[in-house]
Order: sequence, then C-alpha cells, then structure tokens
Amino acid sequence: MTEEAEGGRIFFSSKGRSLEGEDEICILSVGVDIGSSTSHLVFSRIVLERLDSRYIVTQRETFYESDILLTPYSADETIDAEKLGAFIAKQYEFAKVQPSEIDTGALILTGVAVRRKNARAIADLFAAQTGKLVAVSAGDNLETVMAAYGSGAVTRANRGKVVMNVDIGGGTSKIAVCADGRVVDLTAVDVGARLVVTDKEGRITRIEESGRQFAAELGMNLSLGGPLKPEEAQALAARMAMRLFEAMQGAAPKVGASSLLRLDPIAYRGAIDEVTISGGVSEFVYGREKGNFGDLGPLLAIEIRARIDAWGKPLEKPTEGIRATVIGASQYTTQVSGSTIFVSPMEILPLRNVPVIAPDLKLDAEEIDSAHVAGAIRGVLKRLDLADGEKPVAIFAPWRGSATFARLDAFCQGVVAGLETVLAHGHPIVLVGDGDVGGLTGIHIKEEMKAPYSVVSIDGLELKEFDYIDIGAMLESSGAVPVVIKSLIFPATAALGKVTAKLPETA
Repeated sequence: MTEEAEGGRIFFSSKGRSLEGEDEICILSVGVDIGSSTSHLVFSRIVLERLDSRYIVTQRETFYESDILLTPYSADETIDAEKLGAFIAKQYEFAKVQPSEIDTGALILTGVAVRRKNARAIADLFAAQTGKLVAVSAGDNLETVMAAYGSGAVTRANRGKVVMNVDIGGGTSKIAVCADGRVVDLTAVDVGARLVVTDKEGRITRIEESGRQFAAELGMNLSLGGPLKPEEAQALAARMAMRLFEAMQGAAPKVGASSLLRLDPIAYRGAIDEVTISGGVSEFVYGREKGNFGDLGPLLAIEIRARIDAWGKPLEKPTEGIRATVIGASQYTTQVSGSTIFVSPMEILPLRNVPVIAPDLKLDAEEIDSAHVAGAIRGVLKRLDLADGEKPVAIFAPWRGSATFARLDAFCQGVVAGLETVLAHGHPIVLVGDGDVGGLTGIHIKEEMKAPYSVVSIDGLELKEFDYIDIGAMLESSGAVPVVIKSLIFPATAALGKVTAKLPETA
C-alpha cells in the first residue's frame, strides 16, 4: 500500500485496489528471517474480509517455504551479502513471485545479522521493497518473544495452561514462559548446536567462544583444523544440555567462570504444564530431520529430550519448529477523523514503521496509577528490545471510564515517565487509542503539563503487539490523517478472525 491519496482515497500498491471499496482483499506477503546460523523465506496469501465497519483476517495460506540456508559468511566473519542475495533471488523464482508483486511483508534480522555492517548490506538487498517490508532487528528479548509466538506456545498458553517454549538455535537458546496468551518471563543462554562445527571428515571448521569454554571445562583442547572425536562431541552436547536445563529451571548457569545467560534468569517459579521446542534443534527433537550438518544438533536433541522426560513434563509438538518466526505481514489502511486527533507540531508527520506496544495500563481502574503506567511501559519496552530509546514507539492505550482531569493527568504523567529513554532521543510521544480521548490527552500533555515534546495522539484504531504503523500527513480536504497498519503474521492460527482495521470514515 501507499500513503499517496487520490481523490481522498488510500490505495494499495497494486493499482486500482482500495481498502474502502472492496469486501474482500487478497494480498501477497513475504516473511524473511536472516539469523546467525540459518536464513529462510516464507511466501503467503492473506485474505482480509469486511465485517461490519472493520476488516478481519479470514484466510492465511503459506504457498511456498524456502529451503533453509546455512547463513553464508565472508572471510572477515561478516555475512556474505552476495551469496545471500543469490539465495533470496532463487527462492523468489521457486515461489513464482516477482518482488514487485509483494504487497507487504517482514524482514527479521537476528544475531549477527543485526550488526550494523551486516544490517546495512542486507537492507541493500531489499532496497526496491523499502516501505513494503517491516524491518525488525531482534535482540535476545524480542527474538525470544517472537519464537514463542511463532512456535504456537503463546496460543497454547490459555485457559490456565502454562507453556515453556525453548527455541534452540545454532548459537543461542531462548526460553519463554507463556501464560494467559502472552509471554510472562524469558531468558536467553549461550547454548546452541553450532558452537562447534566440523566438516565431513570431522575436522573443526568453526568454534564459538562459548564452545571453546565448554571444551575447556571438559578438559578438551579443541583447535581449528583439528579433530572432534565422537566421545568429545557427546560430552559437549551433554554438558550444554545440562546448562540449558539449569536455565530452564531458573538458575544462572556458568561455563568455567563465565555466565552463560544473555538476559536475567527466569524468575517464574510456578508450575509448567508442558514444554515445546522450536528452532533448528527441534527438527531433531521431533524426528523431522535425519541429516548431519556438521554440528551438535542431533546429539543435543537427544540430551535435551532425555532431561525433559526425566523432568516429567509433557513434550508437545509446536506449530512450527525451525520456522518458528514471522511468515509475513498483513497491511491495511484507515483514516482517522480530525476531531479525534492532536498533532503538535504538524511537521512531525509523517512517521513510518513505528512499532506498537500494548502494555497493561489498567485504565479501567477508578483511579489511574501513574507509577504503574510508567512501569508497564518500561517493562514492555525492555521485553521488545526497545528500551534503548533509539526508535520511536506508539503506545496503544484503550481508554476506559471518564476523562476527568485527575485521571488524564495520572495517565499522561505515567506516559512521559515511561517513555523517558525514547524522549531523550528526541522522538515524539505517540499515543493511539480506540476511544475518543485522543485530542484531550494530547492537549493535556502540551497545555497542562507544558511538556517540551512533540505529540501525536490519535483515536479510532484497535492495535496490538507486533503491529507497526505509518501515520501520514494531515489531509487538507478532511482534516484526517491516513494510518497504514502492518501486522506481523505468525504461523499459529490464533489471529484468524480477529479485528484488524476500521474502515475509513465517510463524510
């Protein structure tokens, strides 16, 4: 889609398609996942249908899943963009899709792909699709959350069930505790299948630092070009599984004197009803992969499975294993009435690809607690790797109850405090709601609080975590602002039938 307006209507990128004028819309979407160990693509068709005054996602068909590529590296240990680009181009050919035919999608970078030089080179591969793809650089927190959603663990964690998802990749493992349809705790640990890699002759071609430390702890002296004996590989896998299991139970495992944790340890101490495994190693855990890729994956899978069995927790199959990631994005447009918005200064617009956060602000309470509002915002920023403040964010705040001065003031004070790091980087306060207090909250922040920040406060939208929004410049003809909403799509089917966007209002 595009924010270009023709005669007051907002059109999709495919010429002649308008969200306002159609009862059913089919869009092509691509999900691209580029990580430290593997890279792959997923092509999908997504159908949006009109339901009263809104659109819902009613069908989602994955029509091509690419091969899994071991992410290629150059001699300087950066990602080989030329080889990666050739792989991506070949997958488009196999999918029988031209890049120009893609309506929307998501580019997810994790691990070493996030590093500045790698991210820039990868972005160049998708330069022609800039604006169509939501680009997400996922650190440990966000990668853990996305794996929990992509594996289906979040969907399974309903009706009182608590699910632990363990995403075991090549370099790290991510652990998420899911309850009530959300991630309630998480951590990440330096345990992975490709910490030590060998060639077909069993000679070591790659050793990560944590792999070297595991070897040293076991009294092994591993070196590039040297052999990795079968008994050494078995011992490494067993020790890694032991440390991973410690992290799953809330400990802070070490190898030698070094901590293996990349985040705070799991604080959750309640019951775990079931465990799911995702990531590359899951293909061996569930017997879907029998090959050998020169790493510790098969041995690590056996060790992990044995420990979970001994723990006595049911080991369930995830919706997706190695492909537990974003499969694309849906994209749609709405217009927000000028009577429900506040923008100051007007020059702050347009804003593009702003991630939405949906903290539990408890706005239905009779008295709003500003400290709780601030803490909830900070907690979500941390969980989604946005706490550094380098990116603007949009807070979805579904207002409930009366808009008295005291309630508005407590809410706005909490918002400003919670966004401290974001505002310190010069980004605006962006508030989005589903009610009719957008104008009031914007005015309160600027006029009553005299806050020296740019403010964009709009109403009439229903948003959720993993939505991204573009807010266009105000349309002179209507006093409204066009909003493009891009929702990341995960393999689990829970999102089908959920409201995604209001129709544009007509005069």
